[in-house]
Amino acid sequence: MEAAAASTEIWVLGWSAALLVLQVIVQATASGDLGPKYLFSPRDEGLKSKSVVAGRLERALNNLLETYPAFIALALALALTGKTGGIAATGAMLWLIARVLYVVVYAAGTPVVRTIIWFASIVGLAMMFFRLMG
Repeated sequence: MEAAAASTEIWVLGWSAALLVLQVIVQATASGDLGPKYLFSPRDEGLKSKSVVAGRLERALNNLLETYPAFIALALALALTGKTGGIAATGAMLWLIARVLYVVVYAAGTPVVRTIIWFASIVGLAMMFFRLMG
C-alpha cells in the first residue's frame, strides 16, 4: 500500500483538495460586496454578488464540483488496483493543471480558451479511466 500512497495520482488527489478549498475561499472573498453579515449567515435570502468576477468564480467552482467526484473515484480506484503510473499519472496531472488554469482563465473572462482547457481536463479523466479499465 506504500506504493499507492506515494503514487502521482494520490499526490494529485491531495493537491486537488487544496484547489477545492482555495476556490471556495477565493469565490467567497470575491463576493465581499454582500457584506460580512450576509457572508457569515445561513444565506437564506439567496443574494448574488454584483461582481462579475465573483459570478465567474462561482461558476468555475460549480464546474469543478461536476467532475471532481469522477476524479476522486478514478484516483482511488487506480491506487487500490495498483494501476497507478503511466498514462493514469499523466492524466491526473493534466486534470489538475487544467483545473487550475480553468479558474484563472474563467475569472479573466476568456471564452474559447476556457473551453479548450475544460476539454483538456476531460481528456485527463479519460486517460485515467482507460488505464483503470485496460
